[in-house]
Amino acid sequence: MSRIGRAPITIPAGVEVKVEDGNVITVKGPKGTLTQKLCSTMTIEEKDGHIHISRPNDEKENRALHGLTRSLLHNMVVGVTEGFEKKLEINGVGYRASKEGKNLVMNLGYSHPVTVPEIEGITIEVPDPNHVNIKGADKQLVGQFAADLRLKRPPEPYKGKGIKYLDEVIRRKEGKTGK
Repeated sequence: MSRIGRAPITIPAGVEVKVEDGNVITVKGPKGTLTQKLCSTMTIEEKDGHIHISRPNDEKENRALHGLTRSLLHNMVVGVTEGFEKKLEINGVGYRASKEGKNLVMNLGYSHPVTVPEIEGITIEVPDPNHVNIKGADKQLVGQFAADLRLKRPPEPYKGKGIKYLDEVIRRKEGKTGK
């Protein structure tokens, strides 16, 4: 039995979970509403403030989907209560970010500023010119948006210039004189 899949999900106060036909799950909470279609072979039942997920048999595919379904549902519940956040750091001389209206404007060493619009479900904060915080209720959306921002100027290994996650460690290389 899957250790992750058999663990019950506790529904906090103020969160409403609705299971519809075909395992379409809607989770509503203080930070927003998330809807997702999960695997239809899994059985999702709610009782006594907990959600339990069970699988029909022990086939390899169902064993894999058991833990995945539980993790996706748990991320939805955590997202509408606490939300998710990714922090990015911008390193480099003249590299900086600012917020203009709903757009994030970054100077990244190109001949033009890079402008990224804020999408629905995502909040962009710029506490200082070298840090960007991305917040939202959907874990997948927050992570993908942060990855797309990082791709605008990935960190390079010689001087470490570029956009990196705050907790990311860049492996540095020596230059030509490092013999």
